[in-house]
Formats: sequence, C-alpha cells, structure tokens
Amino acid sequence: MNAEVFAEWLQRQGYHVARTESSYWYNAGPRVYQAFPYHWVIEPQEEELLSFLRRNRAIALRYSTPLTAAQGKLSYHVVCEGPSFDFASLPRKVRQDINKGLEYAAVEHIPVFRLATEGWNLRSETLIRQGRTKAENQTWWRRMCQSAQDLPGFEAWGAIHDGQLVASFLACTCDSCYTLLYHQSATAHLRNGINNAIFYSVTAAALSRPGISQVFVALHSLDASPDVDRFKFRMRYTTRPIRQRVVFHPSLSLVLDPVNPIVTRLIRHWSPETPALAKVKGMLRFYLDGKLPLDKQNWPEILLNAKADVMGSASATHGAQE
Repeated sequence: MNAEVFAEWLQRQGYHVARTESSYWYNAGPRVYQAFPYHWVIEPQEEELLSFLRRNRAIALRYSTPLTAAQGKLSYHVVCEGPSFDFASLPRKVRQDINKGLEYAAVEHIPVFRLATEGWNLRSETLIRQGRTKAENQTWWRRMCQSAQDLPGFEAWGAIHDGQLVASFLACTCDSCYTLLYHQSATAHLRNGINNAIFYSVTAAALSRPGISQVFVALHSLDASPDVDRFKFRMRYTTRPIRQRVVFHPSLSLVLDPVNPIVTRLIRHWSPETPALAKVKGMLRFYLDGKLPLDKQNWPEILLNAKADVMGSASATHGAQE
C-alpha cells in the first residue's frame, strides 16, 4: 500500500485531500489540515505552506518535522522498530499479562464489517475511559470502518472470547510502516490482559512480515492526557523524538503573537468543554511553544529523562548538516 491508498480511504469518508510537494494533507477539522501518512517526517518550504493555506482557505496546518527544523514543538511518535520487540526481552509482568490475555482470548484477523458493527461498543467504552465521550459517534465509526473495505493494505484484528469481540484494531500498511490506526476494548475484560495480548500479537505479526521495519503506534496528541500513552511504553514501545509544527494563516499569526498577554492567559486558564475546543487549545499551545528553542519549551513528560540525549542528537545532526 502507498499514500495514495490512504488518501482514498480518507476521501471515502468525505475528507478533502490535497497533495503538495512534501506531503499529503486532509481536513482533520474545519479548515485545519493534518499531514499524512502519519509516520512521515517532513520539512516543507515556507512558500509551500503559505501557498497551501491560501489556496485551500485553510486556517492552520499540522505536521511532523525533524528535531533540526527551525520551528515546532518538541514531540514524539510512539513506535516499535524491527527485532527490538522480542517477547523474552519484555518485563516479567508484561509477559505474564500477555500470556493471560492469550489464554483468555484468541487474537485473529476479522472482517472489516464486523469491526464496523460490533466494534462500536468497544470504541464507546474506550472513549468513556479516556474522557472523550463526545469526540466520536457511531455513524462516524461505521463510515470510517466501511471506507477501508476492500482497500489494499487495510486490515482489522480482534481479540475474541467465547465468540465475543472484546478488543480490536484497525490497521494499515504504508511504505515499510505498519500503522495501528484505532484500538478499542471492552472495559469489563481489561483485567484479563486483552490489551496486552492484542498489542503484542498484532505488533509481532506485523514485524515478522517482509519489508516491514516499524510499527507506528501513535502521534503525540494535542490534547490527550499523558496516561493515554503510558500503557504503550510499558509494552516497550519507544518514542521517536520529533517536532510537531502548527502553522497558522498569516492573518492569524499576527494576532497569535507569543508575547501577547491575552494569548498567554488564554492558554494558561482556558478549560475547553468540548473535544473540538480542546484541540484548538492544543494547537495554540503547540504553535506558541514551537516558536521557542528546544531547551526553552515545555517538554513532554516521557522525554524529560532523555533531555540530554535529545538535545545532543539535535545538535549533532544540525552540526553534521552545516
């Protein structure tokens, strides 16, 4: 599968998809565009970005860019690469939970239509646990799943206990990367290790395939709690430090000055009541933080212990390029 197939999946869902020299983009929110595929790390020219904003009447863009880029908030991709994901190397408690889950449920491929129907209850329970109950709805879920039907590279996985779907994934292959797009599970079955079992089984299966060098698990969220990623790190997925850059239309950039006290107070004290507004606050925070040098930014909690390594890597790479 290539990026064009991923673009077809998004277009089937009704998103506007555009192509520029460096990447593909889709309208993840009203007049707000996200670059994809998600694992791509790009460094577009300013002229490319400004042209895109004006041509598509966009408010903002969001994309992953290297540590050496001039702007962008320090961020990360959650990934698993190559042979490093070995069962024997996992912590003892994680291995026990995986075995417990595999004894409780069988992990196997399932038809996409089953994910579209039975999967919504799992998705709804997952959103409740994450405090994002208004972020998605069943109509959207079915359309999203069904849009992947018959597209090469897309597949659904399920953990099944006594014939019941208790955990699931929608995933896809793009380039040499296997991306876990959506994961959901039933709350009542979590104590039986179903999440450990399905994460391990799907990741191990993907990395055993010829041509797959990495599993992309998640992009550092604009608004989610750090707790969302903690389970993945216990499973020994790792962070790949990058910058996430948010670019606003020039007319808005004049207002969103980092030294504007109104903007500063808004970021500090505003408590959004809806998922959409929480995303807006996240984009403002990423935008303002991304204008600072790396060592002056608010660092993601997971990267604090690696600060010296991250700064050293950024400096070494930058020096090699000069």
